[in-house]
Formats: sequence, structure tokens, C-alpha cells
Amino acid sequence: MSPPITPFLFLFIFVMRKLPMQAMRSLESVPDLEKSMYMVVDGYPCVRLLNLSGEIGCSNPGREKVVAPIVRFKNVNVLAQSSAILVSLDEIQSFFTRLSHDSNFARNVGGVLVESGSASQNKLKGFSPVEKFPQAEFAPYQSINYEWNPIGSGIMWNTYNFPMFLLSQSSTLTLQEVMHCCHKNEKNKKAYTADVAEFDLVMQTTKSGTHDSESCLKEETCLPLGGYSVWSSLPPINVSSSDQSKPVILTVASMDSASFFRDKSLGADSPISGLISLMAAVDALSHLDGLNDLSKQLVFLVFTGEAWGYLGSRRFLLELDLHSDFVKGIDSTLIEMVMEIGSVGKGFSQGVKTFFAHVAEVSSVTNETLNALQQAKDSLKSESIMISTANSSNPGIPPSSLMSFLRKNSSTSGIVLEDFDATFANQFYHSHLDDLSNVNSSAIVAAASLVARSLYILASDDKDLSTSALSAINVNASLVEALLGCLLNCDPGLSCDLVKKYIAPRTNCPSNYVGVLLGEPSATLYPGYVSDVSRFIWNFLADRTSIPRENATSACPKGCRNEGEVCIGEELDGKGVCVISTTRYVPAYSTRLMFESGIWKVMPLNSSNSMGTEDPVWTESNWDAIGLRVYTVQNAAYDRLVLLGGLVVTVLAYLAIVVARAFITKALKQD
Repeated sequence: MSPPITPFLFLFIFVMRKLPMQAMRSLESVPDLEKSMYMVVDGYPCVRLLNLSGEIGCSNPGREKVVAPIVRFKNVNVLAQSSAILVSLDEIQSFFTRLSHDSNFARNVGGVLVESGSASQNKLKGFSPVEKFPQAEFAPYQSINYEWNPIGSGIMWNTYNFPMFLLSQSSTLTLQEVMHCCHKNEKNKKAYTADVAEFDLVMQTTKSGTHDSESCLKEETCLPLGGYSVWSSLPPINVSSSDQSKPVILTVASMDSASFFRDKSLGADSPISGLISLMAAVDALSHLDGLNDLSKQLVFLVFTGEAWGYLGSRRFLLELDLHSDFVKGIDSTLIEMVMEIGSVGKGFSQGVKTFFAHVAEVSSVTNETLNALQQAKDSLKSESIMISTANSSNPGIPPSSLMSFLRKNSSTSGIVLEDFDATFANQFYHSHLDDLSNVNSSAIVAAASLVARSLYILASDDKDLSTSALSAINVNASLVEALLGCLLNCDPGLSCDLVKKYIAPRTNCPSNYVGVLLGEPSATLYPGYVSDVSRFIWNFLADRTSIPRENATSACPKGCRNEGEVCIGEELDGKGVCVISTTRYVPAYSTRLMFESGIWKVMPLNSSNSMGTEDPVWTESNWDAIGLRVYTVQNAAYDRLVLLGGLVVTVLAYLAIVVARAFITKALKQD
């Protein structure tokens, strides 16, 4: 009898006993039986990421799957064997604290399952797995020990040689039932069965022994983090004209977040509330007449990759220096002001929506911008909206894309609009818990109103702009609610009507993780290489900032033929429309990477790259498959007991046959 057969037979018997008769009749094949034996668990993995100096994140320790009995963290005093630890959300910080202080415990952690659920989430005062000063190395000032994020633990930047999954809510409930029902693994030490978790989180970089970005890119076991940022101008820029003399007001937001768990990076407050505020402001301004008469050019820019070394903003600035086609129409010397919309979803307290303007450097331009924000606030005629200048005792601007601009040119005029003054209001910064419940839609509407009106004040250059002119700029609160549902929830998620008006999404549940860059960055993009969210933002901005083409047809005839035209809704069969719009993708990836001969290469440090020494060059390990399932197995001692019992029964049966045979033979002879 081979060892693997005994657990399988037990599973078969166990399943047959547990299944109702109707379910037993439905088992028509081996795959049906396997589905009944093994419970496939939905979850979000922590994966292996690498940079030039090493690696972070999670991976199976070797080339094989990890199988370990499940035990609850709160019930474990001493961990005697490799185990899968089931951790509730409110215990997660305690788990990592014990992991770092108890070597015996750490040695026997075979894998980790983290439960989801609002009950545990409500017990948490906060959870942020990143640093107290996120990405401090890119700060344009020296006070890098300042704590913008006091609750930050930094656990996300460690290496864990065991698999770790965040369970979905449905899988959490299922697993809780299993553990509550049986109590086999912890309380009944003599039980002959155990519930085990099987982790398939084998990373290619672990298998190949490539433990940093340069080596894994060379061996092609990883891909660089990156994606595509989007920029658009209102009104469209005539790129063929040599007369590009209007000063540019650049309004910036980010579309990507980070989390301990790869595909659960929503970033509702940080930074998606700012993104939605920007999109709502563009929508409000697009309904105005006379935009061509503005004395300044409005340009809106949405970065991706900012959570991983400001990939988007640094690459954008490099493309400006290179005068590439990605940024054709923008002259960096004409950028007069950078206004960034940061975290604005929590700017609501006791009925008052309060926002803080963090100033990069005091100048006539920033003073003019602060005055415009105040004028915009006054025009709203609401005592429930407040705008204040951030405390002068702060070391400088908070972590933001504006840092890249200031590192490039310290004299850049800019402000960052946030929902906090000295420390983050978001207690779940860069955590999977920064979800829809963590933001207030009315605060986002208020921020969008302030931004839209202040931009119009700045661009019109009319010192005596009447309140009645500003009152025509109104933010659509229904649009904000729709965007929240599309970008921060699975229902309706990216299958919402607003998204499907422009693109055919590949998935329903949004994840605002930057992802990896596939193929060589090119001005002519294959849509499959661009994320759903980037493609949606591109189409939305192209639509809102566009001028309808004369004699527009219902479909784009093999693309748009005239210069300055783009095709909105090109993915939708027969529904694309050509319009005049200056909307472009800009690749977002490390400024030290180059795509050559079909592979990515790390370039040597260049003195002209002002932030090259700080560039971590983030990559993500490849993998063949990621999976998690739970099933019941027999205790090995019980296997041996069954084997011994079987041998004893066989011997006794043999002896009985021999005796019976002899008896029968003797009886027959006597007859």
C-alpha cells in the first residue's frame, strides 16, 4: 500500500459521509470528487517584489507547494510544527510583532491566512504597513525623520519566506465555519484528522535564485513595475502651431496605490479621492463656454506608479526633457504652476469640510493660487467648506508627486491640496483597508468645486471675476458617486455604465495596484498592455476635454485621420467617435531602465538623472500559478495504525482461511 493512497481513501470516505445523497449522486467524475474534497479558497496574495538592493514581500520558501495544518493565532502559545496561521484583522499587528521577537514562532510559520470582515476592521484604530515618512528618500528637504504617517509600521518592506493571503469575505466565513465546527488542530491534540491549507505561491525569482532587480531582469524571471499615466489639455492644444506661448497650469493626481496584498490596493482616500476630484473638476469646467479665450492653458495629468518611487512623475519629467511624442504639446518652460490634488476624501469633520494647502515655496504664483482658492471658497457661499494654509512648522510638502518636480527644479511653484495638516488623516494609508468606507463623497465634491473654480480664476487672469461667473461652475455630485462605485467597489465596479460607455473592461473588481509593464513602451499602444483604469481615464478625459469633429461618424474609420484627433470608445465595436482632443498616454517606469533586444536592462547611473541614485528600480517576480485550497487529511500516526490494523486483519484472515481449509479438508476425508 503506497503512502499517498491512504489519505485519498480517507478523504473519499470522509466526503461520502459528509455529503447528502443528492450531492453524492451528482459525483459523476474524478474532477467532481476532487472539487468535493478540496475547498478552493479565494484570496489576495502578498507577492515577491524586488529592487536593486534586495527583495520584499512573500513567497513559498522553495520550489514546492506548502501544506500545513491551520491553527488560530490567538490559540497558539507554542508552535511545535510548521503551521498555517489564521489571523484576524485586529490581530495582524500583534502577529508581526511576535514574528519579529519570537524566533521559534517565526521558524514554524508555514503560511498565513488573514481574515476579512467589517467586525474586525471596526476594532482597528489604524493599520498602515508602510513607513512613517513614505518614500522619504525623494523628499526635497532634509527632515526625513518627520512622521507624516505616525501609525506606519514599515512591515511591507520586509522579506517573508512563507506564503501569505488575505481571505475574501466569503472564504473567511467558510473557513471560520470549518474551524469552529471541528477544533481538531488546536484543542483535540489526539484527533486523527486535521484541516490543512495548501499554498501555491512559488515565485520564479526564488526558484532561480535571482534576489534583486538587476539579476532577475537579466534572467527574465521578473518584470518592471509600471503602467501608463494620462494627460489631457482643456481646451485642446494645437500641436501643429509654433505659437505655444500660453503659460501652463498643471493639475495633478495619482491613480495607483499600494498594499501588503497585491490585488487589494484600492487606495480610496490616498490617492483615488484626489483622482475623482480631478475628474469631477474637469467635467465641471468642460461645460463652460469661451475656454479658448483663457489666458492660460489648463493641463490635467494623472500619474500611475507614484506609490513605487514616483515612477509616473519622474518618467514624465524625463519625457519632457527628451521632447518625446508622449508629451508633444507641452513645453516644460511654460509650466507656471503645479496644483496637486492629494487625499481629500476625509476632509469632513462635524459637518465641516476642511482642506489644507501645502505650499512648496512661497512665491507670487503660489500666493496667487492661495488667493484663488480662497476666492473659490467664498464663491461657494458655504460655511461648511474651509480652506487653510498648512502649518509653517511642517518640514515641507507631504509625500506627493510634486516632490519629483521640486527635485528636478527647486524653484517650481506648486501646492498640494490635502485633507490633513501636519499628519495623515488617513489611518489606513497604503493598506487594503483604505476602501470605500474610508471616504466621504461630499468632501470629494467640495474639493472638486474648490479646484474647478480656482483653476478658472487662475486661467482667466481676471482680477475682477464676478461671483456669478463662478457660480456657473458646478460639480456633478452624481458623477462623483458613480466614480466611487466604479473605481472602489466590485458592485458595480468596472462593469458600471460609465466605464462601459468607453471601454470593455477585462475584470469587474478594480485594483489600483500599478502592475507590470508588458512590452516596449510605444506611442502606438496595444490596449491589452494598458490597465482598465488607465484606459477609462484616457477615454473620460479625452471626451470631457474634446471638441466634436464636424461630420462626426458613428465609428472611427481605421483610426482618426486628421492631426489632433483621437478615437473615443475605440474598443466598443462600431461605437468609437473621432474628436479633437489633446489626450495622451505617458509610460511610467524607472528612469534607469531601457528596453533593448526584447529584454529590460538596468542602465548605469547618469549624472543628468537627478534622482537616479534614489531610484530603487522596482520589479515583480514572475510566477506560473497562484492558488490556495483547504482540505482535511489524516494524521500520519493514524495512517500507520490503519496500516498495522490492515496487516493484522490480513494475517488473521489468512490464518482463519488456513484453519478453515484444514478443518474442511479433514471433514471431507472423514465423510
